[in-house]
Amino acid sequence: MSTTESTRVSRARRALDVVVAAVALVLSAPVVVAAAVAIRTTSPGPVLFRQERVGAGGRPFTILKLRTMTSGGEGLDITMGRDPRVTRVGALLRRTSLDELPQLLNVLRGEMTLVGPRPETVALARRYPSGCRWVLEATPGLTGPAQIRMRDSRVLEPPLAAVSSAPAPDPETWYLEHVVPRRVDLDAGYLCAPSLSRTVALLLETAVYLLHPQ
Repeated sequence: MSTTESTRVSRARRALDVVVAAVALVLSAPVVVAAAVAIRTTSPGPVLFRQERVGAGGRPFTILKLRTMTSGGEGLDITMGRDPRVTRVGALLRRTSLDELPQLLNVLRGEMTLVGPRPETVALARRYPSGCRWVLEATPGLTGPAQIRMRDSRVLEPPLAAVSSAPAPDPETWYLEHVVPRRVDLDAGYLCAPSLSRTVALLLETAVYLLHPQ
């Protein structure tokens, strides 16, 4: 798939973004405040996590999340299962996706949309397989086909080496070679025809998943 008009957010989708994000921010404000208090009282560091991600047309923007890791922790650009950097409160926020709520501000700013591809880090985007790079032209989404159907952190786990003496696969290389193509294939199905009805359907599917995670 190549970069086309379908990777851009239509006026109808943008209107939906603004209305839903504004309402969701108001309704979720008490939850965000409670989460902020929990973060500050259990782990030193800021409440918000800010990181440069790749936005529409490959332009970088600063994504906002509730901080779920130890402040200043260095490591991989992907989060593995049982990642030691994740705090106890952070693990709960990740499990319930509450850490994503500040991204509603990114949606209001037009840096993200409600439904679209996963917002990738700049470092990993530079290493994307050539056949997958087109997806970086699209506006990244708060949710999307790949985020819904590949949420389990185990999809990021490289397989154990068949021989114990063999070196384990590099997690980021595994992610780029095996996970990214699968995610892009899922996103392509939506981006080829990102109608308002399909957008609403994916939002409803996301809500069902969050209420009844598998």
